[in-house]
Amino acid sequence: MASLGVGLHLSRKRVAGRGAAVERRNLLTVCRFSVKTLLDRSCFETIDDSSPEFINFVSILEQILSHRLKGQTTWFGYESPRSFWDCIKVACCKVPHNCIKSIESMENVRSSRAKGRAWIRVVLMEKRLSEYISSALRDLKTTRRFYEDGAIMLGEEAGLLADTLIGLNTIDFSFCLKGEGLDGSYPAVIDYTPYLKFTQNADSISSDEEEMRTLGSGSENSTPDKAATAASIFTEQSNLVSKCKRFEQKYRMALEQKGYLEELVRLRETQLSEAMSHNKALQQSLADTHLSHTREKEQLEYIVLELQDQLTVLKNNDLRSRQELTAHLTNQWPSPVALDANAVALDTLLYRKSRGQWEEYVKSFQSLEQLSADISLSQTSLERSHTMSLEARPTSSTHWPQQGKEETPSLRGLCGSLTSVASYKSLATLKSNECLASPTTEICSPGITPT
Repeated sequence: MASLGVGLHLSRKRVAGRGAAVERRNLLTVCRFSVKTLLDRSCFETIDDSSPEFINFVSILEQILSHRLKGQTTWFGYESPRSFWDCIKVACCKVPHNCIKSIESMENVRSSRAKGRAWIRVVLMEKRLSEYISSALRDLKTTRRFYEDGAIMLGEEAGLLADTLIGLNTIDFSFCLKGEGLDGSYPAVIDYTPYLKFTQNADSISSDEEEMRTLGSGSENSTPDKAATAASIFTEQSNLVSKCKRFEQKYRMALEQKGYLEELVRLRETQLSEAMSHNKALQQSLADTHLSHTREKEQLEYIVLELQDQLTVLKNNDLRSRQELTAHLTNQWPSPVALDANAVALDTLLYRKSRGQWEEYVKSFQSLEQLSADISLSQTSLERSHTMSLEARPTSSTHWPQQGKEETPSLRGLCGSLTSVASYKSLATLKSNECLASPTTEICSPGITPT
């Protein structure tokens, strides 16, 4: 019974080990398929959180990093589940310019699983996922502390995983670190459906057949039969012929691609030469335009200077004409001093002339009085007429100025200033008419009293 129990235990252990090996191999194979599908999809569209290929790849990578991960032991001896982020943040802390601190300081990411998913997206955008995995694999002490025996991270297949992830560096990822994909509440589920429809091409089928024949020939060579040896040699030759045909076919394809690339290069060179000639023509036209602009600018500057000179000449001529006009007007009319002197001389001349006439009138009047006296003495018969004339004379003498009349001012103030043109003209008219009376004659003329 004891041997039976030991045998059952060993068989169960073998089955468990075989199941773990199959699980590891399946995860790595599916991971390779997922990387290939991502590379194929990236040729046609941008990879983001909504791509099903990316969602499947992230689930596979989480399964690989969480394979046989040890739980976290509490104070009471119980083990709580742990995320792969706890191992990554310790094992990858020595990576230069790492993003560990940035992931830890994110506000919207709190759980350990969500931080691990955010780390996967960040390192994919940085194209450093393979570098982080290789750094974690080199730290054996940390990985053994977090993983159990039989884990993918402790096996030889982990190196192949890092090499497979290098191909993702050629893809430009774009993710939103605030989306629902970072939620750590739901587990990572792998969809195996896209990988069950795998079809093998003709080249791989022929290569598989050749491998089978090679294996068969190897097994036949183990037998001592000469016919089998000849058959194996014949199969090897046929394999060599088929390989030569395949290489020839590949060479033709490469040659066709080379011709296509050469034709494309010639087309690009022609386009480049045309673009260079067009660029030279544009540069020449730009230089001509700049030269014409410079010439026009110089001509405009010369015109502006010439106009400024003409304006200066016109201003000088205007100023000169103004000065000449002022001098002409000033010389045309006499000065105020000369006008005053002429006025005084004219007043004096008129005064003298009027006084001489007055003296003659007085002398004639006196002679008439003497004559009348003589006539009154000689002819007594005219006394009545003489008395009547004497009575009528005082009435006519009222037209003469009295002895006590006040002196009247000169008429010069009434005629205006002699410096003005109007005054000068009025003076000339008075001078011609000779009717200007001097006020001194009225003052100095004797009073006429009847005798």
